Amino acid sequence: MSGMKTRIEDKLTAAFAPVALTVTDDSALHAGHAGAPEGGESHFTVQIVSAAFSGQSRIARHRAVNQALAEELAGPVHALAVKAKAPGE
Repeated sequence: MSGMKTRIEDKLTAAFAPVALTVTDDSALHAGHAGAPEGGESHFTVQIVSAAFSGQSRIARHRAVNQALAEELAGPVHALAVKAKAPGE
């Protein structure tokens, strides 16, 4: 497991207490293109289900995830795909 993947999982778990969380490192799919550093850990997909997202729009959910990961998005993480849902969706 990558260090950045673990860091993302830890931060999202602390921020949202998800009932389901999957973080996938997609960096190998982007090797060689701009923003893809050697060694990967730059492109991720997050699938998260949390009661914290109940009643929120898709944009609000994405903003909340981006805010929780602001430090990572300002530095080593180049791209983040987010699929955020409330339980039962």
